[in-house]
Amino acid sequence: MIPLMRNAFLGEAQTRRALADFILHAPRLSMDVKCREFESTFASQEGRAAAVLFNSGGSANLAMVQALKNIGRLKDGDKVGFSAVTWSTNIMPLIQLGLRPVPVDCDRSTLNVMSTELARVISQKKLKAMFLTNVLGLCGDLPAIRALCKAKGVILFEDNCEALGTELPEGRAGSFGVMSSFSFYVAHHMSTIEGGVVCVDDPELEEMLRIVRANGWDRNLTARQQARLRKTHGIKDEFQSKYTFYDLGYNLRPSEITGFLGLEQLKHLDAAVGAREANYDRFALSLAGSEDLLSLNRSHITRLSNFAFPVLCRTPKIKRRVLARFQAAGIETRPLIAGNMVRQPFYAKYVGGPPPRLPGADFFHDNSFYFGNYPELTEEDCLAIESCLRRTA
Repeated sequence: MIPLMRNAFLGEAQTRRALADFILHAPRLSMDVKCREFESTFASQEGRAAAVLFNSGGSANLAMVQALKNIGRLKDGDKVGFSAVTWSTNIMPLIQLGLRPVPVDCDRSTLNVMSTELARVISQKKLKAMFLTNVLGLCGDLPAIRALCKAKGVILFEDNCEALGTELPEGRAGSFGVMSSFSFYVAHHMSTIEGGVVCVDDPELEEMLRIVRANGWDRNLTARQQARLRKTHGIKDEFQSKYTFYDLGYNLRPSEITGFLGLEQLKHLDAAVGAREANYDRFALSLAGSEDLLSLNRSHITRLSNFAFPVLCRTPKIKRRVLARFQAAGIETRPLIAGNMVRQPFYAKYVGGPPPRLPGADFFHDNSFYFGNYPELTEEDCLAIESCLRRTA
């Protein structure tokens, strides 16, 4: 069996021993100094002004949308674009918070939204914002997308949960929007078991993300921020401030375990990304000249941090045949994330209306699947995978 992922952590044995020792000796396990240390370290790594740690990547997505609403940059009924091939927690917050989700199709050659298609949707739908997903470590033409959104007054924010470590000449994936989310779920690039973070440069958004994360109160803000809020709202003393709630929020806080594990995993991340990229390029070579399987364009990406390899079949019939071969070889597979999200039951229930034409997303929905790509794949594993990719006749 070649599973989707083999270990819970990068540096499995070392991380487990360190975690056990931390739990035995840490003075506090609720959110505290390790979370703040991780936020500072991660923000520096990503080249952003700040990072706000959450209990999951899904919570990070929810918090980004809520923060934009709380500060008035998004309002009820605003149209927000989303990558049609994505995860449920990109779309559900839009629906839950009274926004109008608008799917943007993804390109067959990159697996992602491209600026040309986004420009077409913006001109027709007059989007207020675009929630962009960088799928499976790949991405579209992010510099052009950023320039387009700036020119059209569209708020761009990114789900980079699947692309931690991917780089373009113009910057890292996850650095092109006003905010970006990352996931540290156990099967992603680095694991804190559950966990996520939002990177942000805008001080107003950072402050609101911290308010949203913790029930709407100010306990995790700086003393200066607290003083301003308390003066504005007439909070007269420290005692009253303990249970004063300034805006809409949730309990999305991480634990100190999340912060500790994040710091441990960052030690191994660079080597792990290198291994993932080498695996991806090796598997991509197996597709050369295939009449059944399609290759993707990664020429605009200087470093590819892929955590699952997409297998794109020309027809559903070929997909069934190739998928059966992988299953017979004991290689665990999954649909290409959620395929065309418009075809998901919740979308029909809560958004409804005639389904838009999304040929790219439909193609991925009907013709594609993925298998895991991680540093622990052995030579034997890679040979078995290559055999399944090559023997498509």
